[in-house]
Amino acid sequence: MMRLSQVLFLAFFSFAAQAATIIPAPPQIAAKAWLLVDADSGEVLAEHNADLPLPPASLTKMMTSYVLAAEIAEGNVAETDMVAISENAWSQNPRFAGSSLMWIEPGKDVSIGDLQRGIIISSGNDSTVAVAEHLAGSEEVFAQMMNSHAEKLGMVDTFYVNTHGLPHPEHLTTARDLATLANAMIKEYPEQYAIYKEREFTYNDIKQYNRNSLLGEDPTVDGMKTGYTKEAGYCLVASAERRGMRLISVVMGASSPRSRKNETRSLLNYGFRFFETTTLFESGQELDQPRIWKGQEDYVPVGILDEAVVTLPRGKKKHLVSDVQINEDLEAPLAIGDEVGTVIMTLDGETVYTGPVVALQAVEPGGLFARIWDMILMWIAGLFKV
Repeated sequence: MMRLSQVLFLAFFSFAAQAATIIPAPPQIAAKAWLLVDADSGEVLAEHNADLPLPPASLTKMMTSYVLAAEIAEGNVAETDMVAISENAWSQNPRFAGSSLMWIEPGKDVSIGDLQRGIIISSGNDSTVAVAEHLAGSEEVFAQMMNSHAEKLGMVDTFYVNTHGLPHPEHLTTARDLATLANAMIKEYPEQYAIYKEREFTYNDIKQYNRNSLLGEDPTVDGMKTGYTKEAGYCLVASAERRGMRLISVVMGASSPRSRKNETRSLLNYGFRFFETTTLFESGQELDQPRIWKGQEDYVPVGILDEAVVTLPRGKKKHLVSDVQINEDLEAPLAIGDEVGTVIMTLDGETVYTGPVVALQAVEPGGLFARIWDMILMWIAGLFKV
């Protein structure tokens, strides 16, 4: 009979093993839509109505600043370039009444660098129009540029009518598309993204503070943008990095500034507490050296061409199981990147990653005698296969 101590030990071990795999349900968020995604793996950790088109309010300015960052990167404009302010972009334009402004005015040229901060930090509707007119001639043409960039990024449920986000029935986006845009800004234009964590900006002797109050409360948060209109409610896209793991959260349609902040904090804390991002394979990592026939080499290094990243329940990385499956009878020629098999990673019996195994080295065909000899060897080997 098993001793009581053994029974208790096994029961405790079983409980501990099960407890280690338990991931609680995501927090319930008081908003119309929300999304929490890992920036590197793309794994969605929590979502609700993530594909529901909603008015984005000033979250629109994320795309305005993205297009401007792209134009700067391509050399079409420089941060030191001066922009003439039109009556249309003037802060006293009646359509801007009661909205966020940078407080620019005709007769005072403004640098692109200041306008970028006016868009991101001050959330100035006037500064978005000034940039649009400078880069595209009109706000309408610039909106077309925004939509073109959205299409390239795969933001399939987004359509922009203006540069600032003031209400329009056709001006809509989704939480998922906003996360896609945020990720693109972070990875493609890190120097421009760094502006999003600046907490204040002074122009025309008016100091304005970044409305993303999480910047001052959580040092791991380094962006991104708030928004509000009556139609959109209170919105916040945020990104934070802890222990090498970057998360992006989107909250749309919250009831107050405090609510959007607290709900965002809840999402981020949930993701960082219960998940971790791990690199399964480095770019160019070798996994095997299988036999290759009819080539100038007898063996070829194979592995992963691009870095492979996944998001897992925290503490489960050590339980990953790898299965590398190489195609039979590999024959030259082979070029770098030619697919020769598959690698499958499983966790507790569930597949968490499947990717191609490719040739990491080119193999040219061997000489005539070598090819004939290999054909003989392949025929002999085939006789012994079941």
